[in-house]
Amino acid sequence: MSRRKPRGRPLDGWLIIDKSAGMTSTDVVNRVKRLFDARKAGHGGTLDPLATGLLPVAFGAATKTVPYVMDGTKLYRFTLKFGEARDTDDADGAVTEVSDHRPNDAAIEAALPAFRGDIMQVPPSFSAIKVAGERAYDMARDGRAPALDPRPARVDRFVLIDRPDPDTALFEVASGKGVYMRSLARDLARACGTVGHIAALRRLRVGPFLEHHAIALDKLRQPDDTAPASPDLLLPVATALADIPALALTEQEAADLQHGQAISLVALMGRIPATADPDGGLVRAMAGGRVIGLCHMEDGMLKPARVL
Repeated sequence: MSRRKPRGRPLDGWLIIDKSAGMTSTDVVNRVKRLFDARKAGHGGTLDPLATGLLPVAFGAATKTVPYVMDGTKLYRFTLKFGEARDTDDADGAVTEVSDHRPNDAAIEAALPAFRGDIMQVPPSFSAIKVAGERAYDMARDGRAPALDPRPARVDRFVLIDRPDPDTALFEVASGKGVYMRSLARDLARACGTVGHIAALRRLRVGPFLEHHAIALDKLRQPDDTAPASPDLLLPVATALADIPALALTEQEAADLQHGQAISLVALMGRIPATADPDGGLVRAMAGGRVIGLCHMEDGMLKPARVL
């Protein structure tokens, strides 16, 4: 029996989409996959339908680097609307509670430090977290909103940047992976003695990917063009790893790593980047201009973690 030929072109690389409001992240990936006639694609970090901004889409070999992109710093800007709690914690949901209290700037500034650094955060009921095998958002839609446990979250920056009127405040947040902006907005409003939800949310950065890398979906192909979108629009797979310290290897060392062999860190003395942690840290192994893969430094050895 002959094996069925995979559909689509075998493309490798990253495409950074500037997502518009109203689409799910899966909608974007499906459309991009069709536009490029690509065999394999996935996204690096979900954006809520209400949210706009950077949605990295990985093709082919780039899908192997998705976890490293998702580990990178994310930068967001959001508008918090005071006075109404919503079941989704954003403007798409139903109102569940109201308050007449509007905090002044001083009250907001006084509440912010508690939400910086390593914090514990209760995810929104409408989230993709699984509870006993079910998605939380499916349970919430059925009127069975789950009681979710607090989770560790890392918030590196959370600042008030504008106050257009008493009802709204604009914030900028830099965070690690798995931090919910909707939860930050909801909990900050509570800490200020009122209720609130996110009215607008934009993602400005995902790891090494910035706004200038992004392209709108409708710019990928001309309306009268039936050919697949050009692979020239893709960024190289290695772009995703730009935030990870680079370690230069000889061709022989690169070959050893590719065959699964560890290398003594003693042999690499003088080449180990200063920003790399020799006790469990991750480095990007390079031979010439080529990325060989990602390696952990542990127990005095350089060990391959992911060969590309």
